[in-house]
Amino acid sequence: MTAASADSVFVTRSEGISAEGVRDQYADGKAAKVWEIFIGDKNSRTDNYKKFLINLLRAKNCKRILDVACGTGVDSIMLLEEGFEVVSVDASDKMLKYALKERWNRRKEPAFDRWIIEEANWLTLYDDIKDVVKGGFDAVLCLGNSFAHLMDSSPQQLEHKKAIRNFEMCLRPGGMLLIDHRNYDNILETGSTPAKSLYYNTSHTADIKTSVLFYCGKPAMVTMDYQIEANNLKSEFRLSYYPHALNQFSNILKEIFGAKAEHQLFGDFKDLSVVKNPAFYIHLIQKPLN
Repeated sequence: MTAASADSVFVTRSEGISAEGVRDQYADGKAAKVWEIFIGDKNSRTDNYKKFLINLLRAKNCKRILDVACGTGVDSIMLLEEGFEVVSVDASDKMLKYALKERWNRRKEPAFDRWIIEEANWLTLYDDIKDVVKGGFDAVLCLGNSFAHLMDSSPQQLEHKKAIRNFEMCLRPGGMLLIDHRNYDNILETGSTPAKSLYYNTSHTADIKTSVLFYCGKPAMVTMDYQIEANNLKSEFRLSYYPHALNQFSNILKEIFGAKAEHQLFGDFKDLSVVKNPAFYIHLIQKPLN
């Protein structure tokens, strides 16, 4: 891991895909294309992830799902095939084109014909899609370390709170938000990021070089330089993330959803009692009935 000061070259880069007026990190299409090769095969989903997600949604009697970080659509497609009603949004049109292509190719299937796909901004999400929110979704999903793309320079993390408030507004009473982030506490401590993703069983190899930008003595951005070998092609691209601390992120969720909200925490799609140092934390927080 390397550290950078606030006046370094890192300041000139994109600070996320979901902030108003900020460049899409996937805008040149390079990362989106490689990502589609790397993770685009729905059959490569790890069994523990797929079973965790599907079983959890069914156990909570969820039928209508909002995928707010659908990317190329791999999770949304999996959910459609499992019988869920899905609305999918993403801030990157370069990522969405793969989802739109799949919807077109399978348009004769009723579930795909009804599949709603929209480009939307998390900071204005409720207003962007309020016509389809109706009575609210049973579940809002923000998975794959996607939320960490949203940078926030305010000490109070005001934009993070605004985005999560939008997620909460899209839920029906009793609905749940399922949101994750990498174990940034461990990344900052060790200086490295696990290259193998728990979300995918892939034969492609990846190396991730991790850098941290400090601002006023505090970690403000984690930069990951991906080197991926896929289909005999070597690709390199850089993505930036906000280093969410576990306790602070949990407190923000509780602040937005209120003291009555049920909050559960998982590590690598398992109970935390059996995972000592997970690569990913998965939060489930349920909107109170009243």
